[in-house]
Amino acid sequence: MDRQNGGGAGRAQIAGAASVLVGTGALSQAPTLELVAEVEAARAYRLRARSANTLRAYASDWRQFQDWCWGRGLEPLPALPEVVATYLASLARAGRADSTVTRHLAAITWQHRHAGLPPPSARDTHQLIADTLSGIRREQRARPTRKKAAISAKDLAGMIGKADGLSTRAVRDRAILALGLAAALRRSELVALQLADVQLVEQGLTVFVRHSKTDQEGEGATIAVPAGKVLRPVAHLNAWLAIRGGEPGPLFTRIGTKGEYTAEAMSDRSVARLVKRYARLQGLDPEVMAGHSLRAGFLTEAARTRASLAKMQEVSRHKSLKVLLSYVRSAERFDDHAGAGFL
Repeated sequence: MDRQNGGGAGRAQIAGAASVLVGTGALSQAPTLELVAEVEAARAYRLRARSANTLRAYASDWRQFQDWCWGRGLEPLPALPEVVATYLASLARAGRADSTVTRHLAAITWQHRHAGLPPPSARDTHQLIADTLSGIRREQRARPTRKKAAISAKDLAGMIGKADGLSTRAVRDRAILALGLAAALRRSELVALQLADVQLVEQGLTVFVRHSKTDQEGEGATIAVPAGKVLRPVAHLNAWLAIRGGEPGPLFTRIGTKGEYTAEAMSDRSVARLVKRYARLQGLDPEVMAGHSLRAGFLTEAARTRASLAKMQEVSRHKSLKVLLSYVRSAERFDDHAGAGFL
């Protein structure tokens, strides 16, 4: 099996798209430079149909599928429907969430389309892929799940306090923790922020989120963040900016092995590890904490302090109120309890 050809088939197919177009049309001459440029432009637009974070996830998922196929003597591109169905089942057996399994299928579909090939699901006359995915979802719905816990404002203040000192890492970590909760940011949104996306104003600061999970078209959203008296996100961010400087680029960057400042962007996984590290220092269970705990913490605290759904939605940018209501119900679970008068 030619792994080099299998891994690069997508690029070869797209690069040769101009000749395919000419061969199927009325033209017989070699493709002009103008046509080649137009085909490349179309390719660039197709790539922009997905966010950079999604494409990175797809690339990682595709590599995993390739390795799985090659380890079993199977062909990843084009992949047979029964091969894909078996792979999805292997992911579920390994404990992957149904949302992760679905993303892996999306990555396989994307790679096939990017290579100019019909995706496996389009050739699945027996609905093997759809039925396997449906079975995975049904099984996982019947199985209790342990959701990531929200971090309370009190606990986050303690976590910020654990990032003690004036080292580059400590100053950066305090700013990430404070801003992550104050703006209800996803970990992917935190690491995607650029310096130009943050503006200091009299009341605090504004954060412009260019892309998000629920904004694939990239319309963007501006979030207001008050200066605050407890978590003080603006003060912590200013302390980080004093170290980072005013060079354009990622707002939050990696710290070198010797604790030195670097201009390289952080990964979203590093945010999750950061949250777990300080949660452990605060005496919290790191297994139920993750990057999402910051976003969940804002919504839970907002619900607890009786913020309106409209104001919560301004910050969280949820498209549906159903998810927001789940945070409100969680925060109000013991309020006016039916058994409060006799238990």
